[in-house]
Amino acid sequence: MSHPTRRQLLASAAVAGTAAVVLSAEPEKAVTNGRLKQSVCSWCFTSRGEKWSLDKLCQITAKLGVPSVELVGAKDFPTLTKHGLVCGIASTGLGFPVGFNNPAHRDELVAKTKAAIDACAAAKFPSVIGFVGMRWVKPTDPKSGEITRDDAFKHCVDGLKLVAAVAEKAGVTLCVEHLNSRDDSDPMRGHPGYQGDDLDFVLGILKKVGSPRVKLLFDVYHVQIMHGDLIRRLDECKEFLGHVHTAGVPGRGELDENQEVHYPAVMRKLVALKYAGYVGQEFIPTRDPLAGLTQAVRACDV
Repeated sequence: MSHPTRRQLLASAAVAGTAAVVLSAEPEKAVTNGRLKQSVCSWCFTSRGEKWSLDKLCQITAKLGVPSVELVGAKDFPTLTKHGLVCGIASTGLGFPVGFNNPAHRDELVAKTKAAIDACAAAKFPSVIGFVGMRWVKPTDPKSGEITRDDAFKHCVDGLKLVAAVAEKAGVTLCVEHLNSRDDSDPMRGHPGYQGDDLDFVLGILKKVGSPRVKLLFDVYHVQIMHGDLIRRLDECKEFLGHVHTAGVPGRGELDENQEVHYPAVMRKLVALKYAGYVGQEFIPTRDPLAGLTQAVRACDV
């Protein structure tokens, strides 16, 4: 019977010690500068990986020193407020395929968007998410025919104007998200067929709507994939910035050294622009979610 060597014993102890640290890890405050308001996107942690409950996510978020959990609906607002959190941007419950480019969905979309705006106004939460939508007549069926780019532009302007007055009166901002259509590896890493994949196209819509309460959701991950040139793009969008999202590129993973965006520089640019909205952490965890989230919050706390 062989006996383990001293080196083997020390290696085993080190592994055991590391495991103990991981198992006993507790969230520690990660925000020390606080020049940008951060937020955590709920779906990344409640429907992926370890699938935390919303209550657990709120507990962790609060302990990290982050003031918001986002992309939840009105029914979940009480859970957030119980933990002293806000919802940096709320969901309508419809998702990105159903957008303002398609008049077939306009009545439902306008009604649910207005309801989300009213709920945010009552809770004193700042914004609601909106989408351009898929380029097909039936959002999930590419064979159903395409909505032309010109028609999509007009439909978006007309539909957004229907909710703009409600948003202005409520003091809530509707933020329309630009998404990438290049990554087809996963339904939440890329969105082939999404008609709002050109940042200039989305900005053109917002300019035409002309409302201070209809702005852009600038998702760094999606903009990097479709356009790059992030710092200059932020400058171009500065008057329309309503909300910001993060994730590692490529893959939509953690904000670590294995991805290409230097997030501290992007965040410093937002500070220089005097951006006052939220920065939502929207990466898909590929390892310990608490470690990844803590690292992301620190990377953006410039």
